[in-house]
Amino acid sequence: MTDGDASIVRKRIVLHFPGFEPLDAHAHLARFARAAVQSTHVWGLYFHVGPLLETTEVPAFDVTATGQGHHTESRVHIFDHHRLVALLTDKPLHRRLIAGYASALQVVRHGGLTGYFRHAWRFGLFFLFPFLLVALAVLASIGAAVAPLLLGLPGWNLLWSAPAAVALFRFVLIPQAERFHTLHLFADWELAVAMASLDRPEVDLWLETAIEAARKVLVTARDTGCDEVLVTSHSMGSTIAAHVIGALLEREPELMRGRRIVFVTLGGAILQCALLRPATILRARVGRLAHASGIDWLEVQCLTDSIHFYKAPVVALCGHPDAPPARILMIRLKHILSAERYKRIKLDFLRVHRQYVLGPDRKSSFDFTLMTSGPLPAFDFATFSQASMPEIPVIDKPGSEDPAVVGQAR
Repeated sequence: MTDGDASIVRKRIVLHFPGFEPLDAHAHLARFARAAVQSTHVWGLYFHVGPLLETTEVPAFDVTATGQGHHTESRVHIFDHHRLVALLTDKPLHRRLIAGYASALQVVRHGGLTGYFRHAWRFGLFFLFPFLLVALAVLASIGAAVAPLLLGLPGWNLLWSAPAAVALFRFVLIPQAERFHTLHLFADWELAVAMASLDRPEVDLWLETAIEAARKVLVTARDTGCDEVLVTSHSMGSTIAAHVIGALLEREPELMRGRRIVFVTLGGAILQCALLRPATILRARVGRLAHASGIDWLEVQCLTDSIHFYKAPVVALCGHPDAPPARILMIRLKHILSAERYKRIKLDFLRVHRQYVLGPDRKSSFDFTLMTSGPLPAFDFATFSQASMPEIPVIDKPGSEDPAVVGQAR
């Protein structure tokens, strides 16, 4: 490989849209830094993760990857939506329950439940799970409240059994349900309905702010020059990324021209929102993304992850069967993680779903740090498998400096 090899990425801009987690940019940086240390040990590349830059359009940090004769610089912009998460979760229990069940009814009424079971039955079960679990807790509490009557005791016993049932629900059953992040999932569905309908002013305002910030990032990337613009998104973040990039394609398509752009969804849940009937704008934006000639779309999927639409043709299901489909990279967690770690997490569906953006224990066909910060073009990962794994380039360059020591953000 020569120093002028066009397949090497030397400068990259990353726009990352995280999933629905209560993490701000500092927390996402800390997670990325931990994963980078693991990736260094696995791949033999030296990743140096810099501090958070809060003077940019959105919080960002720089990552350098140093290998044998080559050096890649990436700036990762974090479009976290922790303020939206806080908006939906920072309210009294009764309001969270009412809002969650109201969102569930909206999903059912707008055809979401039918679509989920038709195209990804495990996602359908994921939708039902928190609502059924809390419903069981409610029924158990009601049973506790009326137990004296069922036992033939006088009605005045309700004076103590009803408050006791409320306490049972609030301080015993709900905390037990929260071990499965139940109320957090209630809020996730509240945001899913809002992202489909675009009928909540506070959510729409946040989305417009993200679109403007992404526009500024892309203008900076155009003016300063880079080899690759990479848009990555995880889970719910995939819907947000589709909205943001799709809106920019509507308004300023020239921002996307003349550059290498890769749109990557990791355990993407675009169909969580797009299968709802009111999501006409989202489906149109998915179509613009798919039809855009300068954008390569890659979906990273995992068989053991139930919180995404495994093998579902996202573009076609959004009403664009004539558009080029997204390329799909199938990964297996047992290829990425040690046997011990895989055994420990495989039954925790939310932990499995987070693995896309976490660090590896061994070489495999996919590594988030390597894709976002390494020297390989991101869309090359579409061709990788366990039989054809990523190869870190070695460039014979006289006078190359020794690799830098791995840095981790504090």
